[in-house]
Amino acid sequence: MTSKQTYSVCFCWRRRFKLALAEAPSEIKTLFEEYSENEFMTPSHLKRFLVEVQRQEKATEEDAQAIIDSFRHFPRRGAGLNLETFFKYLFSDDNPPLLPSHGVHHDMTLPLSHYFIYTGHNSYLTGNQLSSDCSDVPIINALKRGVRVIELDIWPNASKDNIDVLHGRTLTTPVELIRCLRSIKDHAFVASEYPVVITLEDHLTPDLQAKVAEMVTETFGDLLFTPNSESVKEFPSPESLKKRIIISTKPPKEYLEAKEKEKGDDSQHEKEKGDDSQHGKALGEDEAWGKEVPSLKGGTIEDYKDYNVDEDLNDEEEFDESDKSHHNEAPEYRRLIAIHAGKPKGGLAECLKVDPDKVRRLSLSEQQLEKAAINHGQQIVRFTQRNILRVYPKGTRIDSSNYNPLIGWMHGAQMVAFNMQGYGRSLWLMHGMFRANGGCGYVKKPNFLLETGPDDEVFNPKAKLPVKTTLKVTVYMGEGWYYDFKHTHFDQYSPPDFYTRVGIAGVPNDTIMKRTKAIEDNWLPTWNEVFEFPLTVPELALLRIEVHEYDMSEKDDFGGQACLPIWELRSGIRAIPLHSQKGDKYNTVKLLMRFEFINN
Repeated sequence: MTSKQTYSVCFCWRRRFKLALAEAPSEIKTLFEEYSENEFMTPSHLKRFLVEVQRQEKATEEDAQAIIDSFRHFPRRGAGLNLETFFKYLFSDDNPPLLPSHGVHHDMTLPLSHYFIYTGHNSYLTGNQLSSDCSDVPIINALKRGVRVIELDIWPNASKDNIDVLHGRTLTTPVELIRCLRSIKDHAFVASEYPVVITLEDHLTPDLQAKVAEMVTETFGDLLFTPNSESVKEFPSPESLKKRIIISTKPPKEYLEAKEKEKGDDSQHEKEKGDDSQHGKALGEDEAWGKEVPSLKGGTIEDYKDYNVDEDLNDEEEFDESDKSHHNEAPEYRRLIAIHAGKPKGGLAECLKVDPDKVRRLSLSEQQLEKAAINHGQQIVRFTQRNILRVYPKGTRIDSSNYNPLIGWMHGAQMVAFNMQGYGRSLWLMHGMFRANGGCGYVKKPNFLLETGPDDEVFNPKAKLPVKTTLKVTVYMGEGWYYDFKHTHFDQYSPPDFYTRVGIAGVPNDTIMKRTKAIEDNWLPTWNEVFEFPLTVPELALLRIEVHEYDMSEKDDFGGQACLPIWELRSGIRAIPLHSQKGDKYNTVKLLMRFEFINN
């Protein structure tokens, strides 16, 4: 069956295109023939397909029967699936790339330092870092998405008798602290019951600190976790802190004037390793949906020969733990702090010292981490085995863009803080990472980041490792744009010309992007292209998928994206729902793909 679609070319004539119904790709037809009899797939046939192709080893005939029963409203001549209903099943929401029934399946009884935690930066901002409104709305949105760390900058209000939340020394309009606290209480555990950490950047006098302590205590009540002593030897576990609110802040400095001393610029125009260049589109043209994720392949000592990490350590959001002003702080405020933050004096070596009797939180900017990692990568990994490292965007990201989160994750950083109100590919990676472990906002770090060898050796982020496994990806086809977009959204004069980009975000040696050919004038593109991705560290690898519409004269149009944690990816043929630039799932747009892991 087909229908006709008409496009205006000029005042005097129109072009008509046939709109075909989705048809199963040839490989799907071949598989159906192999796993069916007399053009029908019985429960026994379907079970064999689920076990052998989909790698669902525990699948039963009852599972297969349930799938067949879900298509009973489709007309058929036998007790099974025909090719049409088999194809519909493969392309349905009942066949996702991640198993929703897994829920939270990581061990949640380990210290907080053993987990990557979904972390926001300047969580109260509605837009850019200089002039947008401050509000509780982005905080609510972040919590609904599963974010577990909310950052609030607290300042005296205009009359100096109350507390506002705002980005200090900017034109951002403030929001009252009490409003933010109440919204956190109301929405903290909507998406996940695991603990919410509030990181406070404190610019208050002792009397206002006392007022904050009163507000926090009254608002959260029994939800608030308060430590028994000021210093703890080991952080508690997410399991023990379910439905609790945790306060984390540094010893405050009265009315600190933040300095922005950023040198140079991270290369946002790093060329991708891979096949994109041969298709005539420069990656720098991808501005419409955010620049390419910055590469981690640079970073030689020569690059930073004029940069002194130790000099820069106290010039950012964190300030000296030894600052005398905190001796005057309100004791009731200090007692609320469950995760102590701050930078000790003495430069990077002191910052990364591991105290066997005390754990703490350290914050580094993205640039500080990148430059520290050149000579101190293993010390950072060792530090993060017991302590918490927070990484935050550099001050020049006034547009609320983000950096490559892998720089933090591959060094064990638990709190890779992102502008959740921002946009672009780096944020899609963050969304992808925290789809893992049931979307609860806590992902257990791979064992290699937590282990210490017999000679006190820890994981070396710079080491070139052997390939552990190869991910083979088949991109079959896509559908749904016709229903989710206006018919002239991509092209005024003809149906769209879609192509798919697919690749890996991970450690530098695993990172790559490739792309399919563009299929001209088709709302139902069929590519049938195969790609292989050797992976040295699959435990930190994310599968990146993007669809774009090729435009010869202008920038290519965005057609959807998905980012998936490879360590939870289901083998077999799966339907991949695509998302908008903001990360919202489209109603209908999906890709049909196959994933196979080849052990090396």
